[in-house]
Amino acid sequence: MPKRRVSLADLHRTAVGQGQAVLGTVSAPAPRALGGFDTHGISQHAHPTVADISECLFFSPGDGRIWLQDQRMILLHSEALGSLRRELIDSIGLDKARGLLTRAGYVSGARDARLVRQQWPDAEPTAAAMAGTRLHALEGVVQVEVVHARYNAELGDYDGEFIWHNSSEDDEHIAAYGVGGSPACWMQVGYATGYVSTLFGRMIVFREEDCRSSGAAHCRVVGKSAHLWDDPEQDLFYLNAQDFVGTPPASLPTSMPAGAQGKARTTYLGVPPGKAAASSPAGTAAEPTAHATMVGASSAFNAACHMLQRVAPTAATVLFTGESGVGKEMFASMLHRISPRSSQPFVAINCAAIPETLVESELFGVERGAYTGAGTSRPGRFERAHGGTLFLDEIGTLSLVAQGKLLRALQEGEVERVGGTRTVRVDVRLVAATNVDLRQAVREGTFREDLFYRLNVFPIHLPPLRDRRDDIPLLMSHFLAHYQRKHQRQVPGFSQAAVKAMFHYPFAGNIRELQNLIERAVILATDGEPIEPHHLFAGGEQSGGGVMSLHLQGNSGGTLHAQAAAGVGAAVKAPPAAAAASARGGAGLTPAAAPVVAPLHQAEEQMLRQALQSAGGNVALAGRLLGISRATMAYRVRKFGIGG
Repeated sequence: MPKRRVSLADLHRTAVGQGQAVLGTVSAPAPRALGGFDTHGISQHAHPTVADISECLFFSPGDGRIWLQDQRMILLHSEALGSLRRELIDSIGLDKARGLLTRAGYVSGARDARLVRQQWPDAEPTAAAMAGTRLHALEGVVQVEVVHARYNAELGDYDGEFIWHNSSEDDEHIAAYGVGGSPACWMQVGYATGYVSTLFGRMIVFREEDCRSSGAAHCRVVGKSAHLWDDPEQDLFYLNAQDFVGTPPASLPTSMPAGAQGKARTTYLGVPPGKAAASSPAGTAAEPTAHATMVGASSAFNAACHMLQRVAPTAATVLFTGESGVGKEMFASMLHRISPRSSQPFVAINCAAIPETLVESELFGVERGAYTGAGTSRPGRFERAHGGTLFLDEIGTLSLVAQGKLLRALQEGEVERVGGTRTVRVDVRLVAATNVDLRQAVREGTFREDLFYRLNVFPIHLPPLRDRRDDIPLLMSHFLAHYQRKHQRQVPGFSQAAVKAMFHYPFAGNIRELQNLIERAVILATDGEPIEPHHLFAGGEQSGGGVMSLHLQGNSGGTLHAQAAAGVGAAVKAPPAAAAASARGGAGLTPAAAPVVAPLHQAEEQMLRQALQSAGGNVALAGRLLGISRATMAYRVRKFGIGG
């Protein structure tokens, strides 16, 4: 018997038809916006409405899963979450528990913002911001009353004030600890920061000014762009999984007070509030640079940071793995800076850049007269790193001969210069990095098995940017601030079109590519004007990910638009043969045809039928062609009665 999935929208419609309330909600007129905006306001019918959002929530009792669009959800007792909260506070302390819960809320908010961007890519900024308050209420966390909210796209300034009613966090905190002296809605503050920062593509900090847990009648929260706060360091500090992680504010304008700039830069470097910035090790600039700061708040990034913190106090060999551009050298440098060897040299070498004939002399040094041109004796990288850390990047490119020489040095702890007659004892911590699968290289015979096991003592895998998209707004703010200072430009931020394009861009080059795109955009953009997509993608990149959107016209009509010339839009509008070739990974798709105009419900049904036809009736594949989950595709197929 097929499993039946029920959405809240179905339950809501059933309740309205019977004149009853379901699940404790009140059947009622069309959803209304909560409060008002300082901008031109928002219609109560502006999409996404509560009904739109509720259609993204699916219950599948037969297989034990709940979905919010393509994200799996769970129904969790509030008391269970309160119990977890109490144990965290009692076991790791108030500050660490607050940081952990704030980061969890940030990830949740960022995911919901991505859902809104993907489902309603053409929603007005105010409507998209309102969707966050509705999602937060739909998820049972808190009821949000909007006092005011304003976003200036030209200046990149956000300012908002909200009242929170029926906070689930307050209920559990007060039940456990009673009324205290400080706010306690940590996950909710993290959610708001993650949602709005992800939505607008720059760092926006929320702070709870009043809280029921501290004796107030209700919770009042204020959100502003980071540079508008005089003291954002405390709030930003709780987003950092480790003290060495720096969560950057938005760009630091020259108009920002000197004291505020200093505070922001302290947080920017990842120094805890209340602590003075430590003197920089030799060779490290005191001013933050794009290469000196680790930025991120996603779960994948935090997991790597926790691994780094765990191994740093030891002398164990560390092997960083991951795609090109994910920041392996930055992690290696940070490992050295937080280790007991931080006052000693950090020596880095790219193995791929050393000619085969010079590997031995570069690593182990050379004596005068060892070969033609060796006019002086010089130490190798092992000797120069004595007492400190030696970082071997792209170690998978070394030849088998060079691997054998490296293995001996690691085993014996001593090296012999080319042309020398004596051995030199060295004490180095070896850190290596590779973007190739060394296990596969061992199986293929291109990498020595004994060297692999020597290196693979403590492996740390660094996730690609596509697996940590929650960090994109943080990275955008970070690099924008850096390149504004470097190139002396006054670019206020990113337009909504630019933010949307960045979230849909695949980033094959990972963080390095994102960094380059933003540097280019800062140079191309006119001072005083926000960055647009054509500033970012001026080098031939294909922006966007083939997103399709429906532009409403009146009450019954709509226009179907393809956001890109290839991908989902092209697959749906192209002839079935071409779409099938795309699904099989084929090339040569022609650009999408002109937008099709049809009533909204007809356009949606036509899309579904075309996708199913192109996928040969495979619901999962059809969902992928449309950029939605299988659960959503199956629900909409049943909704229109397609295929019987």
